[in-house]
Amino acid sequence: MNMSEEQRQARLAQIKQQWEQKRAMSRKLRKIKTKIGVYSAKGGVGKTTVAVNLAVYLAQQGFSVGLLDADIDTPNAAKVIGGGDVPNVSNGRIQPAENWDVKVVSMSHFQEKEDEAIIWRGPMIHNALNQFLQMTDWGDLDFLVVDMPPGTSDAPLTVMQTLQMDGFVALTTPQALAGLDARRSINMVKKLNVEVLGVVENYTGEIFGSGAGQTLADDMGLNYFGSIALRADYQNDEKPTVLISDAVHAEYDVIWAGLKARLTELEAMPDQVAAAMANEDTSEETNEDADKGDAK
Repeated sequence: MNMSEEQRQARLAQIKQQWEQKRAMSRKLRKIKTKIGVYSAKGGVGKTTVAVNLAVYLAQQGFSVGLLDADIDTPNAAKVIGGGDVPNVSNGRIQPAENWDVKVVSMSHFQEKEDEAIIWRGPMIHNALNQFLQMTDWGDLDFLVVDMPPGTSDAPLTVMQTLQMDGFVALTTPQALAGLDARRSINMVKKLNVEVLGVVENYTGEIFGSGAGQTLADDMGLNYFGSIALRADYQNDEKPTVLISDAVHAEYDVIWAGLKARLTELEAMPDQVAAAMANEDTSEETNEDADKGDAK
């Protein structure tokens, strides 16, 4: 069926608008040097808790850090990080909340009731994530940690295709089903040609056991960053647990050592990214000067 001239022009206008939106988003996200997702296709493995504690830990190391809660259906990152600050929305722009030196944006900030069910189909979730990315003024960040939604469909796919992630930390627990879903999420990331930075095993200890994370990493040829034990320390919700538990902080020391080594190998540490962008800008300026000279 042939399109009318009016339909063709409308389609071209839509394509142009989408291209301009992507270009504007690319310029905005350029201020974020390194983007890391905490991901598993399995729900309930502790992605939010790990993402929050990783973000707070990185801020403690002196980095400028943002935390994006990309789980639109069940957004919990703001509640887990605590601190009480909320985003400021003005003239269609979102200024993130800032708690424990981490800038935070979550769908839960915009719910009238925290127990409200968000019942949206895929396209609505896609649009909400895109709006978050387009409207939020993160400023200059060294790291953006993304608390990924579970599954392997619309929501995680939108994040992966829109944010141009530097890589993902695959999260599993000792249970066999969690390991299976972690494999599914790893395979999804690989199909989209994005880096799987490494594997972390959560909820280890006497109750659930341990070792599944190392096995998963070995089987799939990935780095193993370490384990996080199931501890009573997590019952204290006054602050993120990495700030109040020496044992948990020590676990993140180990995870960060592996993550930092992998990012350095990929030339994706913030200082490496900043140097690469400076070189690109210098090259562009040189080319522009050369073009002007040729024009004369």
